[in-house]
Amino acid sequence: MIRNMKWLFSVFCAIFVSTAFAVDLRGSASINITSETAAAAKNMAMAEARRQIISDVLGQYSDRGALVTVLGAMDNDALNSLIASTEIDGEQTSDTTYSAKITMVIDDVAARAWMAENAIQNWLPSGDDTNRFVVWAEMKNPIENWIELNQIAGRENINIAIRNVQGNRLMVDLPMSSRGAFTIAVREAGWHYSNMDGALRIWK
Repeated sequence: MIRNMKWLFSVFCAIFVSTAFAVDLRGSASINITSETAAAAKNMAMAEARRQIISDVLGQYSDRGALVTVLGAMDNDALNSLIASTEIDGEQTSDTTYSAKITMVIDDVAARAWMAENAIQNWLPSGDDTNRFVVWAEMKNPIENWIELNQIAGRENINIAIRNVQGNRLMVDLPMSSRGAFTIAVREAGWHYSNMDGALRIWK
């Protein structure tokens, strides 16, 4: 089994192709902070919101454990460059407290470079191409299931590209135009499926 998994991993690495699709790197956090002054509380709230949003948003496209570790070692100023814009709603202050719903948009180019610099495995797309969609495949028998998915894609003349492997979970992307045909084909092959934030989740 170990030899099979090593073989499968080597195959994945050999054919890994990084392609792109658009994503919305926007996140929100509701923050309530008490400090010595309202100004100090606001600064703390912005820093906390920034970390929470970066963790929540980039955690969808990266190794979350590595991301959290790197975030914990970063000072607040170092994270400012990752934020493209900030919106504040429902702001309330007193002499010592600050509360608000803070929404931030992460700069995808800066985030991709930052994760690469800090060795955070990620599959954050470039946002240049909206013609592909993501499929998450949960595989009980990785080699057998991967071969079957390749066969399905081949029969349907679909270009399938691996983006990430996490244990028995495989992330691939396919041309958007083939989504309907691929979904029908995997269903007929005995796979279950559901939509997951715009991606297609399949499992057996």
